[in-house]
Amino acid sequence: MTETPDDIVLSLRDVKKTFGPIVAIKQMQLDVRRGRVHTLLGENGAGKSTLMKILAGVQPATEGTILLDGTPFAPKSPQEAAKHGLAIVFQELSLVNTLTVAENILANREPNRFGFISDRKLIERAETLVRELGLPIDVRARVGDLSIAQRQLVEIAKGLSHDAQIVILDEPTSSLSDAEAEILFKIIGRLTEAGKAVIYISHRMEEIMRLSDDITVMRDGAYVATLEKNETSIDALIALMVGRQMNEIYPPRIGEEPGDDVAPVLEVEHLSSGRAFVDVSFSVRPGEILGFFGLVGAGRSDVMKALFGMRWYEGTIRLDGKEVDLKDPSEAIRHGIGFVTENRKEEGLVLAHSLRNNITMAALGGVSSGGFLSRHRERQRAEEESTRLGVRTASIETIAGTLSGGNQQKVVLAKWLMTRPRVLILDEPTRGVDVGAKFEIYRIIRQLAAEGTAIIMVSSELPEVLGMSSRVAIMSRKHLQAIAPRADLTPERVMSFATGQNK
Repeated sequence: MTETPDDIVLSLRDVKKTFGPIVAIKQMQLDVRRGRVHTLLGENGAGKSTLMKILAGVQPATEGTILLDGTPFAPKSPQEAAKHGLAIVFQELSLVNTLTVAENILANREPNRFGFISDRKLIERAETLVRELGLPIDVRARVGDLSIAQRQLVEIAKGLSHDAQIVILDEPTSSLSDAEAEILFKIIGRLTEAGKAVIYISHRMEEIMRLSDDITVMRDGAYVATLEKNETSIDALIALMVGRQMNEIYPPRIGEEPGDDVAPVLEVEHLSSGRAFVDVSFSVRPGEILGFFGLVGAGRSDVMKALFGMRWYEGTIRLDGKEVDLKDPSEAIRHGIGFVTENRKEEGLVLAHSLRNNITMAALGGVSSGGFLSRHRERQRAEEESTRLGVRTASIETIAGTLSGGNQQKVVLAKWLMTRPRVLILDEPTRGVDVGAKFEIYRIIRQLAAEGTAIIMVSSELPEVLGMSSRVAIMSRKHLQAIAPRADLTPERVMSFATGQNK
């Protein structure tokens, strides 16, 4: 295809962004063409989201030129960017949990007459949009009652509710199942067929190679290269992105798998919780990684919350052969269970607090004496865990909310490792994390298993489940359909169980 100036709808030259002495974007070049998907690739902290915020009018560029259809473009607000035909779906959800899906989708654009909002027209417009997009969500539902994946779909609908010529999607599938991601991929196909330009940000390499027409790589806030999809490969892109070769994304197991003669540390029998999940039974041995897979809504996260005392349950839970009653998280922690939640920003971290506070908050007893907190010991232990997990930060006093997604996830891991858990539950441990940070998190998980920790890993990424697990438990429609050794499973077989086809 011969490129002409008319192909380019958005052009960036020598764009720079600084925050005081900190340089977030050093020098950025980008040409986005109509009817094509242009992927922006880079590790967490590479500057991708900052660049998108500049385009969306959230932050101004410090230097450089941005042209939209050949005209200088410097929006001062998201509303101004939207008026110029640019829509963005941010990685971080911007929804109001107390409002309905319809109210969130059409926020600040509600149909009204004489200043009074028409609820009927609001519902009709939202339903029309959701139906056109093919999204399986009820527009009357309160957002706070939805799962993280369902909220992500609402965020997508909100972004696509604007009539835009450029659509920016920042990690849109980070919490979606494969089935829901397919819905989004069809929407992207319709957008490009209509001549829209799509800027796509993702860490899922297989997804990038499937969707992209053009790929621009960033590293450390700077432009590295732009390639057409058919002239590159996953290995080449990773090398450009991280500045090093990564031959194996899933590190090999350290040591032998625990045999059948090893007693399980956790046993779950006939566990149920109303309509959330029904009759779930499984066990985990020390040193084992038990993967949990299922489509969104299958009940995986609810099972994990019951094991951590976050929701009521019926059935039997045994630790080291003794039955326990996990009424609340403090009881679970006392029995040696740690839980890395899928929603790190709302449930895993206190974003306004320092790394030191976040890392030690679940294990204050270990840094206290006589009921008094030892600041010296707290700081020492927090620094030890931060170094062990490779958290990239200038200081242990850095505010958690300022870190990249990968580093935030490491801080959540560090918090639970401070408790020295016998059982560690990981719910979507690499959601929204770049490939370099993923490798480091996988390495940490492998090391924990080698040290004898029993690990339950919930993931919507099938390659991740198959790449890391000793055995895989597969849920469908609130029931546990199968548990099988990794060696006995193929992606096709796992999906047949997950969709309820194979019973």
